[in-house]
Amino acid sequence: MSCCAAEAVVLNHQQICVRHIILPLQEPRPNRREAKITSRGGVNAKLRQRNEAARPMSGNALSEEWMHLAVVACGNRLDETLTLIKSALLFSVKKIKFHIFAEDALASLFQKGLSRWPRLVSTRFQYTVYPITFSVGNAEEWKKLFKPCAAQRLFLPVILGDVDSLLYVDTDVLFLRPMDDIWSFLKEFNSTQLAAMAPEHEIPKIGWYSRLARHPFYGVTGVNSGVMLMNLTRIRSTLFKNNMISSGLSWEDLLHPLYQKYRNHITWGDQDLLNIIFHYNPECLYTFPCQWNYRPDHCMYGSNCKGAEEEGVAILHGNRGVYHDDKQPAFKAVYDAIRDYPFEDNIFQSLFYPLQTKFLDTVNTLCGRIPQVFLKQIEKTMKTLYEQKVIIHVKRPHK
Repeated sequence: MSCCAAEAVVLNHQQICVRHIILPLQEPRPNRREAKITSRGGVNAKLRQRNEAARPMSGNALSEEWMHLAVVACGNRLDETLTLIKSALLFSVKKIKFHIFAEDALASLFQKGLSRWPRLVSTRFQYTVYPITFSVGNAEEWKKLFKPCAAQRLFLPVILGDVDSLLYVDTDVLFLRPMDDIWSFLKEFNSTQLAAMAPEHEIPKIGWYSRLARHPFYGVTGVNSGVMLMNLTRIRSTLFKNNMISSGLSWEDLLHPLYQKYRNHITWGDQDLLNIIFHYNPECLYTFPCQWNYRPDHCMYGSNCKGAEEEGVAILHGNRGVYHDDKQPAFKAVYDAIRDYPFEDNIFQSLFYPLQTKFLDTVNTLCGRIPQVFLKQIEKTMKTLYEQKVIIHVKRPHK
């Protein structure tokens, strides 16, 4: 903890001392959280019990609200996923439990990567690495449905049976404002809503679903499943309407028959299945604005996300591989800045100011010509967090 020198000021005719103290976002807890890796077929209960037993819980910790975030990583998505997790921890206020679904070869690499982060960061999260598993149907078919292992997200309500609510994000997602803010949408759900996603597009005449889909989809333009907020308890207890049988089906019982029916008509895999489900159950879905799932489609054909123009991007979704090529340098600039930022450094000097400079090289692109869309929210978030870390103590001087 570092302090600046005390200063004397006059307030209400009394001389007082003012001391500014810079504090971390969260006080470090006395015991470091331990990673939990599950064995194939389910959670290793003995390991979980041993880890939890080694971590005495105070009354405050027991009542503390955790946010839950899930991500599915296969193939070469290790670094991208670590950068995603880093962005969530940089800006969020509440602590986060990460549920990482990964191929066996990646499990130890996640443990190694996350263990390198400083203690000030590691005390603010816990994580579990799970194997890729599918509770119904042919596992190999599910794995190849779209991108490797992406269909795993469909089974989260079944696998995470003890989790009430969850935010699922693709590996190519970055948080530019606290995860707490999208987590708060859960409180806005009405009595029938159990999930939230953003529209696939803002303009029907250039949207993919509205022009090319060969299956039912939600609303006018469909929804994008790269950022999906879920009340898992409600999902598990709901019978979903469908066009296969007259009675409703539970989430788990619905997935495989739906896939069998539409397997030859879907292009985007699990996202298409989700669109079909919510087409027949529109009352179950809450839609949030495009700035919560901002993709190249929102700027590469001209700016078409008004919410991002007004408030700035909240969650950046770099699909189409734009973090790793030169097609959309504005997206790549944000990704590189967060990936390369050292946790211990000043966030303005080592993240925001270099990012501003990088955007000078993107102004000749459709997405880069509106840098305020990318920078507005991240600057606001960093200023807010900085202010939260400065506590002013006021006390009378000793006579």
